Amino acid sequence: MTTAARKSRYLAAMGIHHYVARGTVSDVGTVQADPGTADATVQTTAPVDELSALEVTVSGCRRCPLCETRRQTVFGVGNPAADCMLVGEAPGAEEDRQGKPFVGRAGQLLDAMLFAVGMNRDEVYIANVLKCRPPQNRDPQGEEVTRCEPYLHRQVDLVAPKLIVAMGRFAAQSLLRTTEAISRLRGREFTYRDTGLPLIVTYHPAYLLRNPADKSKAWDDLLLIKRKLAEAGAPAPPTASASQPPALSRRICRRPAG
Repeated sequence: MTTAARKSRYLAAMGIHHYVARGTVSDVGTVQADPGTADATVQTTAPVDELSALEVTVSGCRRCPLCETRRQTVFGVGNPAADCMLVGEAPGAEEDRQGKPFVGRAGQLLDAMLFAVGMNRDEVYIANVLKCRPPQNRDPQGEEVTRCEPYLHRQVDLVAPKLIVAMGRFAAQSLLRTTEAISRLRGREFTYRDTGLPLIVTYHPAYLLRNPADKSKAWDDLLLIKRKLAEAGAPAPPTASASQPPALSRRICRRPAG
């Protein structure tokens, strides 16, 4: 199957059909360190070692009662030197079983969303605000977030991405220190804490599975994410933009008023 055919299939999984790219679209590559320089080796190995050490620390964490009900912690996966870092809310049942974020149906949709704009899991870094599954997949509680989010902040420091994407209400509210609804946060550009690091908010894939009508808004968010990565110097961004979207059906492209 060709790349174009796979991309059409993944777009169809998102509920988006008849995708026609404008101009030449290149896959986004991972920034590779120059193996010929000692500095590059230090820069790429040190964060990996520190992430590994942090993962060990997290695996033994007992800062909140979630440690009593988890099967295992869910730390993070992906490229430790990624340009783009995706932050979800908390592990679900399947994540708790596998020890990896964004698996199951939500993970498949996330893969489709990334592939549709030229990215894949190997090029991004994925983590959650909470590292342990809340019982019965209930919403994270304030005290749990307070005790767990320092681990996430350290992950951001070590990965040092060019863009953070908050996926879902709790991730957005935690990272932005706000109580605003996600419907008011998505489609806008923010910065992470006082670092100046760009941050974009979009819907969690699990929400999109329950509310497929909002996949068109998520598509707009993906195009905004690609534009911000291009502005930040990420390699080979696609040429599609939010102001001039691909040729999708009117039903999928329709944006909410205001």
